[in-house]
Formats: sequence, C-alpha cells, structure tokens
Amino acid sequence: MDALVAFGASLLALRLAGRLLARWRAKRAPELAAWAASLLAYAIAAGALAWGAAGGWSDPAFRVYYLFGGLLTAPLLGVGSLLLQRRRLALPVGLVYTGLALGVALSVELTSPVSGTTIPDASAHLAFLPARLVAVVGNVAGTVAVVAVALSTLRRRPLGNALILAGVAVAGLGSALFGLGEARAALAVALAVVLLYAGFVAPSTGRLLPARSSGRLVRKM
Repeated sequence: MDALVAFGASLLALRLAGRLLARWRAKRAPELAAWAASLLAYAIAAGALAWGAAGGWSDPAFRVYYLFGGLLTAPLLGVGSLLLQRRRLALPVGLVYTGLALGVALSVELTSPVSGTTIPDASAHLAFLPARLVAVVGNVAGTVAVVAVALSTLRRRPLGNALILAGVAVAGLGSALFGLGEARAALAVALAVVLLYAGFVAPSTGRLLPARSSGRLVRKM
C-alpha cells in the first residue's frame, strides 16, 4: 500500500510539473520553469519513496531520494520566487547549486550501507560535511526566499501566496513524518504539490486603470 500511495503522489507531482512546463512554453516566464523543476524534483522524490517501499531501501534509492527530496525541492522553489521578483542572479546561482547538489549526491561516500523498510535517516548514512551541510544551507535559503517573497507580495497575490505558504508548511510537516512510513510522507508530498501548484497559477488582484497619457489600460498592483 505504501508503494502505491507513493507512486500515485509521484504521478500527481509529475502531472502538475508538466502543466507548469506548458505554461512556461506559452509565456516564457522563467519562474514557471524553476517551479516546474521543483515539482519534478518532488515527483522523483516520491518515486524514490515508492522504490524503497516496494523493494526495500538501498544505497541507490536513498541517493535518489536525498538528491531530489533533500537537496533540490526547496532551493528550486526559492529560485522561482526570486525570478518572479526579477532577481535574475537567482538563475545562475540556482544552476550552480543544482550542479553541486548532483555532485554531492553521487559522489559522497555513505557512512553505512542503506537497508531496511523504513525511510532512512540521513544522519545515519551521511556525514555532516559536506552532504548534510549543503542540504541545510540549500533548504534554509530556499525556504527563506519563498516565504520572504510571498509575504512581501501578499497584498498583490493574497490567495496565491497563502497557498504557497501552506504548501511549504505541509512539505516541512512531511519531513517530520518520515518515521511514520512512506505512505504518510507521500501524502504530504501530494498535498504540498497541489497547494504549491494552485499558488503558482493563482491570479494577482491588480486592477486595470486607464493611463492618462495614452488612454491605454495599465495594471495597478
């Protein structure tokens, strides 16, 4: 049952990532691409949960889960939020961080082999330096960026930003549910990605007003 729930969460996140990618192709807004990448990371992390639940946890399953669930989801969300605010430096920084995360996940030696039927505790298999430190820095920076941008633009996008903040909170709660099994963690992932997607696509509340100089309509934010 845990494997089926996790697989379903993976498919849901993958579907929503695809819909965001379609929006990016239509609008070419860079934040949509970053958010799509984040939901794709959630999809792969949920797929790793299904892998571990179905066949037992192993070193490869743990590395995939740690890379996409532990290292990439929150930082990519933060990159999207900063790009929404026209912070163009966020894109190259995000690409460099993604490369660093990939290198850490693939090359850092595990302190002990991964096995068992429960979600592995990273502290039992990875030294703090560098793997867990990179995860801490990336997740804190990404979460702070998401929360700061959401709060600073809350009046313009009250519903969308409230949903994004709720999605971040649910994702954090999911991290606390790791000891309760893959199914509960996967359900948290599914709820988080639904809330985040709804927040990403929610419209702003800007009003259209006539511009005195040209007669055109301008949007007041």
